[in-house]
Amino acid sequence: MEWTDIGIVLGARRHGETSAVVELMTREHGRHLGLVRGGSGSRYKPVLQPGNLVNATWRARLDEHLGYYLIEGLDLRAASYLSRAHALYGLNHLAALCRLLPERDPHQPVFELLELTIAQLGEPAHAAALTARFELHLLAELGFGLDLEVCAATGTTADLVYVSPKSGRAVSRAAGEPWRDKLLALPAFLGGDAAGTPSTEELRAGFALTGFFLARHVYEPRGEPLPEARHHFIAAAVGSR
Repeated sequence: MEWTDIGIVLGARRHGETSAVVELMTREHGRHLGLVRGGSGSRYKPVLQPGNLVNATWRARLDEHLGYYLIEGLDLRAASYLSRAHALYGLNHLAALCRLLPERDPHQPVFELLELTIAQLGEPAHAAALTARFELHLLAELGFGLDLEVCAATGTTADLVYVSPKSGRAVSRAAGEPWRDKLLALPAFLGGDAAGTPSTEELRAGFALTGFFLARHVYEPRGEPLPEARHHFIAAAVGSR
């Protein structure tokens, strides 16, 4: 078995004296692990940092085997994020989100949005908006997508500013006004209007929305809280603005 694909490094752990088991989010083959000979040495250390874009060839005798990676760096951007706390927390959080997906299950839209998000990690506001969108998209990939296109009460597509915490469906301003204290805010950048840079208030509302449904559908059933890396990322990327 053999294939070649581009991938984003999610993590690497030492294996034996010199090798490393490397986890990639690949474009065509999903989240995939493989052994890199010499992966724990100085030659590969700069390449196998989380967030880097690499070209990877995977080989194994049988498809179910761990297999071996031959890896070449394409964009070693991780080094540029070492001095930026929000970027480091963001990389950890994004990698953890990808690990919620089944291994070796292709999710090309996830790869594309992950690549876009990591490429923008240097700018806190853009990184925060894209990370919230990534969380929203991941919910859909896991089967818990929100319906943010049409008002659940009236069927209108205009002025959607709330989300029902019960149904995960959008609600218009007029229909939701009597129950606004019980509804979640729907910021424009997560709805139909993605233009411009979201304000601090909008970003916080966006993370409150995605965090509510991530907790309900993903983490609480596992008996886990929302990840600490997520809290730190939000504090660093949004709280400092």
